[in-house]
Amino acid sequence: MAEIRLQEGELLENALRRFKRKVQSEDIIKEVKRHSYYLKPGAKSRVKSALARKRARKKIRRDGSIWTCPQFWHNRLRLNLQRMEKMSHGSVTEDVYSRI
Repeated sequence: MAEIRLQEGELLENALRRFKRKVQSEDIIKEVKRHSYYLKPGAKSRVKSALARKRARKKIRRDGSIWTCPQFWHNRLRLNLQRMEKMSHGSVTEDVYSRI
């Protein structure tokens, strides 16, 4: 619980500003909003995944397009090769890398 003491000769506006800052730093408002309604576990996971997608979109916008990232293409090729090896039960990796 946020608590401040009025100092001698302090204006009420200044004390209120200090109180607001303390409430914000202790995340009291966020906690109250979170407990103001109940979310079922399925709905909670949907909200969580939606927030993760939003963060990912923000990161792509900030860092640049995912399609220009060489690491993305390397990982994608590696995953495709692993899938192909599972399907053919053999070593596809050497054949693909020899063609590149």
